[in-house]
Amino acid sequence: MASRSVLVDIKRDLEAYVGEKIRLKANKGRKKIVEREGVLEGTYPNIFTVRLSEADSVRRVSYSYADLLTEAVELVVCPSGGRETKFGAQSR
Repeated sequence: MASRSVLVDIKRDLEAYVGEKIRLKANKGRKKIVEREGVLEGTYPNIFTVRLSEADSVRRVSYSYADLLTEAVELVVCPSGGRETKFGAQSR
């Protein structure tokens, strides 16, 4: 059950940054890595959502907390006037 508590800890830590600007780096497989900037929109029991503002549209993407733990997604929170906080397996 230790891994379950780690996921709960990640969720709790992310909840403090809802509404903040973030940088997202996602490994999409086959040497495809996507880097985007957006806003952490919400946290839910199993996923978190990010609003990406692109040229003409707004997209929402969701990732699981396990994605952060397994390094499929790397998240850096860039709060206004504060220190950057990195979320991922290295931060655990």
